[in-house]
Amino acid sequence: MSTQAKHDGTDAEAVLATAERNKELTRRFYAELVTGPNPDLLEEFVAPDAVDETTAGVNGIEDFRGHLAWIAGSAGKVTATVTDAVADGDRVVAFWRIEGTHTGELFGLPPTGKPFSGYSVSTLTFRDGKIVRYAVLPDRLGILQQLGGLG
Repeated sequence: MSTQAKHDGTDAEAVLATAERNKELTRRFYAELVTGPNPDLLEEFVAPDAVDETTAGVNGIEDFRGHLAWIAGSAGKVTATVTDAVADGDRVVAFWRIEGTHTGELFGLPPTGKPFSGYSVSTLTFRDGKIVRYAVLPDRLGILQQLGGLG
């Protein structure tokens, strides 16, 4: 048990269990919602008042629905694999790989039909087992290079 956990009286085992549960939910989010894709599961993973920072972040769960539709529209059937996840309490940092085919506009580039892959880093914040905040930093440069979008 850490000195901080002893000092403030938190149960270190409960904090660790929450972090591990959130990492597992993160893996499932990418496997079932992004790779799936199965937007019908959004309510299971995402709180109604959640903020998806990749969008305007004002429409709650509907922003997530739009984000999933954008992925499917621009990359077709994708595979999203979490390669590593680090958690601290309610926050998870996920390192993940996406593989797809460029079927729609992606980062301003019209569809090329080319396959691509890239790594992204996301932060997910959880409350009561559901995502309440999501942000992602994709490898736009690497993906655009693969698709011939840089000249």
